[in-house]
Order: sequence, then structure tokens, then C-alpha cells
Amino acid sequence: MQGYVLPVADAPDDRIDLRSDTVTLPSPAMRAAMAQAALGDDVYGEDPTVNALERLAAERVGKEAAVLVASGTMGNLAALLAHCQRGQRVILGNESHIYHYEAGGASALGGLVYHPLPTAGDGTIDLAALAEAAATINDNHFAPPGVICLENTNNRRGGVVLAPEYLAQVHALARAHGLPVHLDGARIFNAAVALGVPVTDLTMHVDTVMFCLSKGLAAPVGSIVAGPADVIARVRRARKMLGGGMRQAGVIAAAGIVALTEMVDRLAEDHVNARLLAAGLAELPGVQIDLSKVQTNIVRFTFAHPRLSVDEFLAALRARGILMGSMSHTSIRAVTHYGIERMHIEHVISVAAEILA
Repeated sequence: MQGYVLPVADAPDDRIDLRSDTVTLPSPAMRAAMAQAALGDDVYGEDPTVNALERLAAERVGKEAAVLVASGTMGNLAALLAHCQRGQRVILGNESHIYHYEAGGASALGGLVYHPLPTAGDGTIDLAALAEAAATINDNHFAPPGVICLENTNNRRGGVVLAPEYLAQVHALARAHGLPVHLDGARIFNAAVALGVPVTDLTMHVDTVMFCLSKGLAAPVGSIVAGPADVIARVRRARKMLGGGMRQAGVIAAAGIVALTEMVDRLAEDHVNARLLAAGLAELPGVQIDLSKVQTNIVRFTFAHPRLSVDEFLAALRARGILMGSMSHTSIRAVTHYGIERMHIEHVISVAAEILA
């Protein structure tokens, strides 16, 4: 269009944005890979870069097949549609991302019934409660169980990690009741890095796993669903039904390949910065943090200051170029990520101290 000027790429932004790890910008290596990506039509299965990413992703998490989806929400929904028939129950934690933040898609679009169970502070769901929920009741009054969902790391519980031993127990329980286990592993690589184990030590105990390329791994867009080939074929069909059949998606997949090959190990830096931030904030008046729960890149804290509300504190931070997010009228979340360095964390602590003094 005559007179139209393209925006300058990544205009300077001196804000320190801790609202989420979704605000990351792609690395220089990602940009180069995106510009040079070999392309084809992914709906026809002909995009070589998408195909390469899906093979790599499946291998990394120890699954037979994988499919690229537009978002974690789409990936979780497509997996639930692949596992369940209409009218079946999705057994999950009441503090899970699927339950809180995915627009009720399983019910609205899939005819599935959410069956939320209490989520403990460590992100687990009580095994006895899971067993009771998973039991098939021979009574037409009840919706039959369809799938058990777990989340690792658990977002609303502050990024806490589920251990392989717990995942194995849930998987055995699900098997005993003839149910699959789906893992919302949006930040599963954060969990593996925090535990110091291969990611397959975690994913081996679930049937399907969704993980995001666009959070800590810093790709600009995209998530992966991985699992058995027959289930992933159904996920792929659900992806198309949900409007996620992308065409020359290799420009997205190229960044995803860099994310999986170059950006996993650096997640440890985000964890160090999160602990530094938590320790500094914990010294300030009005801030209460359980430091044992700061296990990955999420810092969630209770805010009860005699002079400032949560909204007022966040506004004061924003005025100084620092962004955090509220989780409720009494709690705040800050997330470290690619692009946030130690000097940024030290500055945030200093500014917060001035505001709360």
C-alpha cells in the first residue's frame, strides 16, 4: 500500500517485563533459521521444516510421533478430543491451567465434563481422590471417566515440579482403570532442568504430552503434542477441526528447532534469577514468599502491605518500567525468561524496596 511504512523490528523497549515467559523475543539464531527455512504445505504434510521439528520433538520426549500446533491451549484441547468421547470426564486439578485459563474449550467444543480435584501446594493431586474419580461407576447417572490430566510445572502453584515417582504412581493408577494420562507440560523442560534429569524421565509416565516452544524456550509461536502415532493422528485431525491447519509453517518450525537444540540448557539461568528475585523480595515489607516453592522460573508471592494494594503496587512498578502480573487481589506473579539478566533482577529488587519503604 502506497505510503505504508513497516514497523521497525523490535523497537527499543527499556521495560523489564516479568508478566510471563511468553513475552520473549526470538534469538538471533532463530531469526536466521526462520529466514532460511525450507517450506512446503504442512496440511499436505509437505513442509520439510515442520516435519523435521516434529521428528525431533518426538525423539526429545521419547514418543512415537508429534504434531506442531499453534498454541498450548490448542494442543491440550486437541489431545483431550483425541482421548475422549463426548460426555466423558476430564479428571484434573482445580488449580490447573486447562481448568482455569483455556476458555472451557473441552466443554464448549468437545462436550467433555471437567472433574476438578483439589491441587496440593506441591502441584500433586491426592492419589486416593484420583482413584475414586477414575473408577467407572455402572450407573447411567454418571459421566464416565475419559482421561487424567496433570500439569508439570504447575503454573498457579508457582512453577513447582512433579517428580518422576509421582508421575509413575498416577500412570499406574490410570492403567489400572483403563485411562490415558495427558500431561500439560507447557514448561516440562523447566521441570527436567530443575530436577537435573532427562525430560524423558518425566514424559515416560504419560501417554501424551503438550509442551510450549514459545515460553522459556523463546520461540515466537508454537507448541507440540507428542504421543503414540495413532493418538497423534487423531490430534492432527482435531487440530484441523480447530482451525490449526497451517500452510507454510516452516517459518515457525525453524525457530522451534533452534528452541529444542539451543535453548533448553539455558533455562537454568532463569531458575537462578527467579530464586534471586524471590530472596530479594522476601526481605521487603508486605511480601510473603515460600522460598521452597520457587523451584523453576516462576515467583508467586502474597502481598499484604499496610499502605498499598496489589493494584497500586503493580502500578507503581509499571511507572518505573517494571511489569508483573496479579494472580488475585492478594497475590502477584513474576516470571523470569530469556532476555532477563541478573542486573535486571537486582534493579527490580531495588525499585520494589524504594516503593515499599
